[in-house]
Amino acid sequence: MEITWLGHSCFKLKGAETTIITDPFSVAPGRDIGNQSAHIVTLSHDHPGHHNAAAVSGEPRVVSGPGEYEIGGVLLLGVATFHDATGGSERGKNTVYIYEIDEITICHMGDIGHLMTTDQLEDVDEIDVLLIPVGGVSTLAAAQAAEQVRKLEPKIVIPMHYGTASSDSHLDTVDKFLGEFGAKDVEPLNKLVVTKSNLPDNTRVTLLSA
Repeated sequence: MEITWLGHSCFKLKGAETTIITDPFSVAPGRDIGNQSAHIVTLSHDHPGHHNAAAVSGEPRVVSGPGEYEIGGVLLLGVATFHDATGGSERGKNTVYIYEIDEITICHMGDIGHLMTTDQLEDVDEIDVLLIPVGGVSTLAAAQAAEQVRKLEPKIVIPMHYGTASSDSHLDTVDKFLGEFGAKDVEPLNKLVVTKSNLPDNTRVTLLSA
């Protein structure tokens, strides 16, 4: 399956038969997901930067909260979390999604604002690819994100929701997160093709170009 980053927290997850778009955002300076079609759209929380299902064509099935789903041969699990570290009192709720696509397990953490609890971690087990926010401010900052990665032990980590030259300038850049793993000179890829056979033995940080 193929993973393409469309910017912010929005990814295209393209399996053999089913395509998923995560957290499509409204058009903003420096950010536009372009003309995208999908079978499934998942929304982590009800904020404009993550909740623009109307931007995706193809009459997708929209999933916007916790629960278990099976759509188009894809198994999805939505885990209830919060957008802050105070039980949602500041920014409300957030849903972490786990997808099983073409024998690959992917976790998209949305705008999670806290480290997952022991109970939540039981639902997020044996992750192949982790999509995690690292820019701080309204989500996990670099050090927290690195701690969460070490608890989950995914095979591949793809950072998201961080500051870039063209957008999200109020967020930390990805450099702080890379520094937590001693990763230097990581060259961004246009897309990542993942199969069971090419997964690394140890956790690897991968950057994607939006």
